[in-house]
Amino acid sequence: MNDSKLSAMPKTIEPAGLSAPGGHYSHAVVANGFVFISGQLPIAADGTKLVDATFADQAKQVLHNVRVALEAAGSSVSQLVQVRVYVDDLANWPAFNVVYAEWAGDVKPARAVVPTGPLHFGFKVEVEAVAVLLALPRTSAES
Repeated sequence: MNDSKLSAMPKTIEPAGLSAPGGHYSHAVVANGFVFISGQLPIAADGTKLVDATFADQAKQVLHNVRVALEAAGSSVSQLVQVRVYVDDLANWPAFNVVYAEWAGDVKPARAVVPTGPLHFGFKVEVEAVAVLLALPRTSAES
């Protein structure tokens, strides 16, 4: 890992493939060789909120968003070290686990699944993650 990856100065990442954040936060932040992915909701790149979608479809969109953020930051699913999953009802955990296993494949980072009750906008699932970097994130000038 080169020294620039180990910079303590955080670098915010706003992936082109995700809708703009709905609050005062960044989709991802890179610091000290890690990428921190903010909680991703089932919102399509065009801003469509999948509130009425099935739990499985919401989970697939959320995990797609996590992948997009990871890749924009210079990482990947294979570099995940920790994942936090928030579900509106613990009864949705088995369905999430099926979708997650398909998405993650052989990768098994540390993970927590937290039942929360209602989530923002009435969504059923939110996921945040931490991964190590593969490469420095591209700047908007390089895109």
